Amino acid sequence: MIGKGKAIAHTAVAMEYGWNQEKDATVVLKQHLVGENPKEISNEFKIIQRMNTKCEKNTISFVLSPTIEDGKKLTDKWLGEIAKEFIKEMKLTDHQAIAFVHKDKEHIHIHLYVNRIDFNGKAYADNFIGKRASLHAEKIARAMGLKTVKDVQNEKSQRLKHIRAEIKKIHDTVLRLEKPRSFEEYITKMKIKEVKVIPSINKANKLQGFRFEYRGVNLKGSEVHRSMSGGKIGAELALNVPKYMEKASVNTVNILGKGLEMSANLVASIAKSAVKKVILKGIDIGA
Repeated sequence: MIGKGKAIAHTAVAMEYGWNQEKDATVVLKQHLVGENPKEISNEFKIIQRMNTKCEKNTISFVLSPTIEDGKKLTDKWLGEIAKEFIKEMKLTDHQAIAFVHKDKEHIHIHLYVNRIDFNGKAYADNFIGKRASLHAEKIARAMGLKTVKDVQNEKSQRLKHIRAEIKKIHDTVLRLEKPRSFEEYITKMKIKEVKVIPSINKANKLQGFRFEYRGVNLKGSEVHRSMSGGKIGAELALNVPKYMEKASVNTVNILGKGLEMSANLVASIAKSAVKKVILKGIDIGA
């Protein structure tokens, strides 16, 4: 679950947005309030806010977002409990508050509006409000058995690690068994194995490398593995066809039926990597 928070000045507008029936809004919590519509709630806030006219941003807006999976399991009652616990953790139990749940999208989330001014006319400190909201949302998520931001990040990291490994394995297999002789052939062979290789074109309209798209993930070659930069892929192709580097010297390659000029950096990188591979290959043969 993600928690965000900030102080705002437009209370009435916020209430209208929170209560928006086009977003399938449901009120799941009211605290120290009796109003039945946005205007009535806004007026109740204003009565207390008049006790502190120096505070301009006198309402605090929070958004609490469970993961899509958790959101599907949570009832309005549980969502109300989340808002209630959050208010308690933020030490806002003595402030007017109202929470709405929006269900117009797959990602169910809570909009919580709290009067920054308490019944004594004192303004709630909003320093680091976003950070505090995030920390307390994480604490509540753990207590309720919901996924935290860190949980989601770890899952994404593990999935990305797996995707990188799969792309690298396919790349190695194509180079080792298929032995493509050009970028175009390499791209075609990778596509057969469900990896889309996308030419990366710089502002000068020159080829500078490649991106790889696989199972909904799009990564630069160097993000997949350090051996998958444009220069290093080009060097591998050069080993398959010795004359390849001579053709590359004109700085133009054919990709998907279109002639593309390579950037100076890519040409230099291919040459450097190719020379290194030839030397290493010679050492291996000598050994």
